[in-house]
Amino acid sequence: MEKIIIEVGSTNTKIDKYDGKSVQNIGTETIEFKKNYKKENKLNESDVEKLINIVNKQKNESENIYVCGTSIFRNLNENQKSDFLEKFKQSTGLNFEIITSEEENKLTVAGATQNVNGKVAVFVGGGGSTEIAIYDNGIEEMVNTPVGVMDVMAEFPDLADDIATTDLEKIKDFIKERLNLPKNKADILILAGGAHKHFAIDSGVLYESNNLYKDDLQPILMDIETRKSETQRYYKEISLDEIRSRVSDPDWWFATRAMCAFVLVVAEEIGAKYVIPTDISMVYGLLNR
Repeated sequence: MEKIIIEVGSTNTKIDKYDGKSVQNIGTETIEFKKNYKKENKLNESDVEKLINIVNKQKNESENIYVCGTSIFRNLNENQKSDFLEKFKQSTGLNFEIITSEEENKLTVAGATQNVNGKVAVFVGGGGSTEIAIYDNGIEEMVNTPVGVMDVMAEFPDLADDIATTDLEKIKDFIKERLNLPKNKADILILAGGAHKHFAIDSGVLYESNNLYKDDLQPILMDIETRKSETQRYYKEISLDEIRSRVSDPDWWFATRAMCAFVLVVAEEIGAKYVIPTDISMVYGLLNR
């Protein structure tokens, strides 16, 4: 049965279609929920209306729609949560499920480890939260932090400029001071919960074929030294303006340098030898829930 799954995060709203066999991303919309929430300590009404319009537009395409939210929606107080859920239901006729950080981590890990035998780490980064799991035929350790790329961007806005001026190591130190990190180690770090493969392919950084295991959703990888050097190059040499001028989603690239710093902090902490960027998100776990 065809189904549309809409995942609403602090900044990006992902729309996926499942045709009964495979998942296809049919759109990613930018809604600055977290950035605007910080201004008044509540959801911005225009942001909520934008989300409602996106959902109602999808209702014209399918009658089977599931909508969920992460990150910023967990931070709402009970009155804010109740008001939002009621307005969403009245305006769309649909329920809105707020996913806990633990559930988000488990659902994403389920999709990222379908073809993995052995020990890996799974990184799930977002605008307002970060989840990390150590997996070895089951989740061994899981750590969550209500900190994401938008927190970094608020402190270092130059990361969205054509070329970054703040040193990468300074960004990493800022993240290390705030991020909960796992105690266990893993040779492989799988990047999920966002369009990491999309970033790798369209940014111009170097990568190679994934020869560690076969998974059509995880076709590329970087060894850790390549990831380090290419992140430095993405900060100091690769033009963000040039990328934004040729892609169909220029707003999405706003916090990509911040995300790269998060990845390096986690990779170095767990002793990863390889980084595997994927576009896998919660949708794969949701479909099997």
